[in-house]
Amino acid sequence: MKSSLLTFTLATGLALTSSFAAAADRITGHHFATRSEVMAPDAMAATSQPLATQVALDIMQQGGNAIDAAIAANAVLGLVEPTGNGIGGDLFAIVWDAETEQLYGLNASGRSPQSLSLAYFQDNGFDSIPARGVLPLSVPGAVDGWFELHEKFGQLPMEQVLAPAIAYARKGFPVTEVIAYYFERNAAVLADQPGFAKVFMADGQPPQKGERFKNPDLANTLEKIAKGGRDVFYRGEIARTIGDFVAEHGGFLSYDDLAQHTSTWVEPVSSNYRGYDLWELPPNTQGIAAQQILNILENFDLAAMGYDSPEYIHHFVEAKKLAFEDRAKYYADPEFAAAPVEGLLDKGYAKQRAQLIDPEQAADAYEPGNPPTEGDTIYLTTADQQGNMVSLIQSNYRGMGSGVTPDGLGFVLQNRGELFALEEGHANVYAPAKRPFHTIIPAFVTKDGKPVMSYGVMGGATQPQMHAQILINMIDFGMNLQEAGDAPRILHTGSSQPTGEQMTDGGVVSLENGFSKHTRRELIKMGHTLQEAVGPYGGYQAIWKDHKENVYYGASESRKDGHAAGF
Repeated sequence: MKSSLLTFTLATGLALTSSFAAAADRITGHHFATRSEVMAPDAMAATSQPLATQVALDIMQQGGNAIDAAIAANAVLGLVEPTGNGIGGDLFAIVWDAETEQLYGLNASGRSPQSLSLAYFQDNGFDSIPARGVLPLSVPGAVDGWFELHEKFGQLPMEQVLAPAIAYARKGFPVTEVIAYYFERNAAVLADQPGFAKVFMADGQPPQKGERFKNPDLANTLEKIAKGGRDVFYRGEIARTIGDFVAEHGGFLSYDDLAQHTSTWVEPVSSNYRGYDLWELPPNTQGIAAQQILNILENFDLAAMGYDSPEYIHHFVEAKKLAFEDRAKYYADPEFAAAPVEGLLDKGYAKQRAQLIDPEQAADAYEPGNPPTEGDTIYLTTADQQGNMVSLIQSNYRGMGSGVTPDGLGFVLQNRGELFALEEGHANVYAPAKRPFHTIIPAFVTKDGKPVMSYGVMGGATQPQMHAQILINMIDFGMNLQEAGDAPRILHTGSSQPTGEQMTDGGVVSLENGFSKHTRRELIKMGHTLQEAVGPYGGYQAIWKDHKENVYYGASESRKDGHAAGF
């Protein structure tokens, strides 16, 4: 099979890339669909790794609910996909609770070290916070997030919930293809970080595709957490190990920083797009950027433009640029700088911003607006027989984070602190005990007050762009849940950033394979700079609830290793 594929490629000159997973001929659906939606009557899980999906289903079959299943799946993903997440990172979640028929939002992101000041970076000549090593560390919030979710909604004991991850960590698991690729990429830049090679490069190289990888240190850590609760991580021996290790290597994150950590239950915020309410979490996340994009685009007839049209892509990119100018200026830890969320999501404000779009010419730059003042990563989703639905996202940032891997614990610490600005007066400027601007965002959709969809698309600044595109694909272009994720994606990079960078050249547009040459040519005529990109288009998972038939639909990202499954 491999040789015939190679012969075909060489003979035709066609390049087969992973940037867009083209499907084989299918008798139904769009030509780019890779598979049918998964359907099940009682429960559904969608993750980026098959073992995690299966664990989520197993937990629900053992009597657990969607919240238990989400925690269990997240724990497994931290083991099998450490290239995107782990207990050294942060967590955000939106939960639909069937009993109260309400949405709940959890911000389980950590804060910067109390002993590290802005003056340290200024005095040492830093223009930005480094991406690797001990300086970008912030408190990992994921474990506290698990226990907050479990205490409020969980049904099974935490020891039972974490048991599958512990078992896989001890006996090992086969590394899947895409994750092996990202292991290789991360190892190339993190091999010299403290403790990294000992855990993730034991034989001098990162785990290879199909290799049975074990992480006994992580098994021991998860076992302690399962038995001792969140305090063993934040106030016990794990916290002391982290603090001592970081201090030994010249860093600032301390035992006291972990001991004082708390998560925050927050009110999700909504914005209606053509009859559907999209719910996101407020800053310090970037969730409302997706809503701002959709609010702007609601002023245009995208369906009439057509999916593969220069008009649609042009308007999408310009709306993204406008939303990201506000993102760069206003999004930050609300305890330090409260963003005018209501104003940013105001429909009248969106209409004003939409009027700035020239339908025939790409803009090199936009100014942030003046809204009214009133008033790499994993994503997973689960749903259960009771009607509970969980939208959960968790990350180390930049793949395997800082690379700093404390002795004997089996996980890397995140590098979220890189996302602070160093410009005095900026809403997101570095300060001690402050949460950085955050890229990871879970999403949820309701219609007429009923839960219909939990979804997310992992991938840094890609996320709000793809949150918007998924809904546009479904609502404006009539795609089903799987097709909406399989469809070729639009990615704009180069916008102004919450870390202080300013867009002056219009940025760059990357289009996955599947958009026509005509569309690409017309976009260039409009002044857009097009550039090929492989891999940065995100990772999608979704669950849809059909209330009429009382069944769940599941969809999973064809660009990743996982799948959706149910029972």
